[in-house]
Amino acid sequence: MSSTPKVLVKEKVGPSGIEALKDAGFEVDLGLDWDDETFVAKLPEYDGVLIRSATTFTPELIERATNLKVIGRAGVGVDNVDIPAATKRGILVVNAPQSNVVTAAEHTVALMMSLARNIPRANAGMHAGKWERSKLSGFELYGKTLGVIGFGRIGQLVAERAQGLSMNVIAYDPYVSAERYKELGVEKAEDSDAIYAVADVITIHLPKTPETTGWLGADAFSKVKEGVRILNVARGGLVDEAALKDALDAGRVGGAALDVFPSEPVTEHVLQGYDNVILTPHLGASTAEANDRAGFQAAEQIVAALTGGTVTTAVNAPAVGKEDLEVLAPFVPLAERLGRIAVELAGGSSVERIEVEALGGIGERDVRPLSLAVLRGVLDGRTEEPVNAVNAPGIAKERGIEVSETTRATARDFTDLLRVTVVSGGERHRVVGTTLGHLNRPHLLEAWGQRFNLQLEGNLVILRYADQPGMVGRIGALLGDRGVNIEQAAVGYHQDREGTRGAHAVMVITTDTTVSEDVLKATLALDGVADGHAVTL
Repeated sequence: MSSTPKVLVKEKVGPSGIEALKDAGFEVDLGLDWDDETFVAKLPEYDGVLIRSATTFTPELIERATNLKVIGRAGVGVDNVDIPAATKRGILVVNAPQSNVVTAAEHTVALMMSLARNIPRANAGMHAGKWERSKLSGFELYGKTLGVIGFGRIGQLVAERAQGLSMNVIAYDPYVSAERYKELGVEKAEDSDAIYAVADVITIHLPKTPETTGWLGADAFSKVKEGVRILNVARGGLVDEAALKDALDAGRVGGAALDVFPSEPVTEHVLQGYDNVILTPHLGASTAEANDRAGFQAAEQIVAALTGGTVTTAVNAPAVGKEDLEVLAPFVPLAERLGRIAVELAGGSSVERIEVEALGGIGERDVRPLSLAVLRGVLDGRTEEPVNAVNAPGIAKERGIEVSETTRATARDFTDLLRVTVVSGGERHRVVGTTLGHLNRPHLLEAWGQRFNLQLEGNLVILRYADQPGMVGRIGALLGDRGVNIEQAAVGYHQDREGTRGAHAVMVITTDTTVSEDVLKATLALDGVADGHAVTL
């Protein structure tokens, strides 16, 4: 049997991707027109497969790929590949996460300039034989303020281009360090309200989550500067389209440009026919360069995977020895949950630094998987792209977030301890945990400076309140009245060496349902409750 790697290009990609595979000395077959039967029959011949979005790798298909070592996805997402099944078989899954960032940023700027100068209306009028110069006076972007909500890769590229147009830029993203804002010359907003108050144009670049859905809605539009222009080239649903229509009708919003929609494709839309609205059919990533770049980047990763090179975009590749992974595996879920809790306690300020401390037996191992899991907990759902064990460090770096690891072979009171500290706004927010029992259940041992022992699962509520009689009962009664069932509860309080208790105690609760924002607000409104957060683990 030949030792030359054999790669199948199953879908159409740019020529640069195919050339990269051939230049590496691989045997390359094109299967663009293969039917399913042919594909399944020939799949066992290949070491690697390059796909886009039309090919779905199910567990059954992966099981048939007896020689497959790497699947390359020429694009950002990997929803069409069953990652657990590929991982179980030892198959790397790689993608091209940066292939469309420039294209999306440029489309955002193109829409902004088109809105400013009424270009679509002017073009349509000229093609219809109309000369409507007097009706189409626009506005200059020079000296105007662009508000960027979500300051990741694409948001930062948009800001850079807006500065080239001599615009002032203000951005909001609590998961970007203050130092990164300074490096880019962008004003840091403490919250999105600060953007609404001053921005002439607002562009949103958030991930799509339950928390971000409808971010620009009726409440936001009631706070914006009158006449503001709204842009969405990120995810459908980030802008509440019904609320946007109302704001346009009322003159509160002066114009909008949408490239993405809650459901696609779209042929009928509530804003069709509005002269001050531009609608484009999800063109943010649609350029020849982006398509070619996606194929080339995915091909590069396939070459690295099959030649022993450095794979940088794998979504399922641990780079740690097997023995270390076996010891650390039970602590990975704990690490991710501690990261999620710590960043929630940090509130909405800029995350500057994440410190991971592994104590005891785990401190004698390569703890990178734990640090990566902490990063996933901190960043997941808060960035434009999905966060995984491979891209997490890069995402943190581009946002100016430092990550440090500390290990020690001994731990006080427990065999192993994991400490996670998020430094945000100059303040340190530390949580501590471990795993217990033969099932290695994750337990929270410390938060907000107080100690307790509570199994981490489901939905978590952390409350700080006045240490006085009756508080636990009042909090429990309110949650019960709102239909929230408490599964576990633990209380910690400060006590100095003389035995004097502090003014506040901390209670950690797990519940059988998600605690909504309204229920949390009602809890925080109780007399004596000082602060609190709800976290879904």
